[in-house]
Amino acid sequence: MNNADIISGAGVLLILAAFFLSTFNLLKEKSKVFFILNLFGGALACWGSILIHSIPFTILEGTWAVVAFIGLMKRK
Repeated sequence: MNNADIISGAGVLLILAAFFLSTFNLLKEKSKVFFILNLFGGALACWGSILIHSIPFTILEGTWAVVAFIGLMKRK
């Protein structure tokens, strides 16, 4: 396992945790924690995608992080 796998794996784990928790009503989809998990998860997964030079996933995860950041800012 290399650094890109560890970084991306951590990001995906955060995104999946937010999805799991919201699916089972343990976390509200508009909560601060939900947006923070998605923001950091997307950012880490984006970084990992950059390290492996995967442009489609860099775009996907970068967009994921930006949208989560916007959601977090709108929440305030």
